[in-house]
Amino acid sequence: MSLTKEIREIIASYDRASAQGKRTALATVVDVEGSSYRRPGARMLITEEGELTGAISGGCLEGDALRKSLLVIMQDDPMLVTYDTSDEDDAIFGVGLGCNGIIRVLIEPVSASSEPHPVALLRQLAADRQSAVLLTLFSLEDHRSSLQGTQLLVKETEVRGNTGESLMPRTILPECYDVLKMERSVIYRYQWQQEEIHVFLQFVPPAISLVIAGAGNDIFPVVDMAGLLGWDVTLADGRPDYASKQRFASCNIVIGEPEKVLERIAVDQRTAVLLMTHNYNYDKALLRQLLVGNVPYIGMLGPEKKRMRMLEELREEGMEITGVPANVFSPVGLDIAAETSEEIALSAIAEIKAVFHRKQGGHLRDIKGSIHRQDRDIKIEVVKT
Repeated sequence: MSLTKEIREIIASYDRASAQGKRTALATVVDVEGSSYRRPGARMLITEEGELTGAISGGCLEGDALRKSLLVIMQDDPMLVTYDTSDEDDAIFGVGLGCNGIIRVLIEPVSASSEPHPVALLRQLAADRQSAVLLTLFSLEDHRSSLQGTQLLVKETEVRGNTGESLMPRTILPECYDVLKMERSVIYRYQWQQEEIHVFLQFVPPAISLVIAGAGNDIFPVVDMAGLLGWDVTLADGRPDYASKQRFASCNIVIGEPEKVLERIAVDQRTAVLLMTHNYNYDKALLRQLLVGNVPYIGMLGPEKKRMRMLEELREEGMEITGVPANVFSPVGLDIAAETSEEIALSAIAEIKAVFHRKQGGHLRDIKGSIHRQDRDIKIEVVKT
């Protein structure tokens, strides 16, 4: 599940609970030392009736987090909870889990009467396709500190949250913009009003936008898998009988000739395009336009021979193309011996995921050290005053 999908589901769950007059709390993994099932930024919404949306672990911590959350809801104060799954003497959270890590979870009440509350900031985060930074404060010295909570949302074009001149989040805005530039999450330590406060600056990119050219039956598993991951899916085809809402209810659909469809599709640095029309000329016309753009991933169904022929024809037509462009992936997908349409969809989706996270798609067992994305989970032990 992508973070964006989890955030959208939390917002929907909060709206349902709020409409029914139910109180809620938001649990956020803010820090991890060692191994854990979820990394910093994982979230779970809890209602006063015990309904859970999202996850902070593989299921081992949720029961205790639920009990702590009900206390937070009742007392209307935030609480930092630390789970040490490396402690072999802890009969509940120790050796039986096998994670061998320390997980810190901030649980904060969500009150509609005190906006901007954390879910309101999540809602603004999900409102457009801008990268954002969420600022969350937590205290290792005082787990009931009133300073704790999700305080700020920062995008290039706006800042939402507690921005008063005398408030701590305001002083951390320069670091928030640094995180936007670095595109990775950071944890700082600050000295504030005689109290040491940790600041979790979470970088949250928009969901992957997948543009699929083609509307044949082999597209269905691609759409299903992308939807399961929370990606935004657009279908482009010249055949209205194939590219219809009756066949692809969850997709944004653009119908037209290849020279026109891309004019109606927003493309950014989180966009992947799959050419799967089974129509050589349609795919070629789209490829011609995509190569002059800045699309990070262009996947094309078919053998290497098709790719070579298409690129050669484009060169003959005047395009300057040297070798195979780095953003063109054809034959599409990771090498998993895919044969059926479902397997091909899995192969292509996995390759897109790997490319956007700068991974090679190898075996996790071959990785030395932590398997998690160290480039995005960085703890900087610097005290700032």
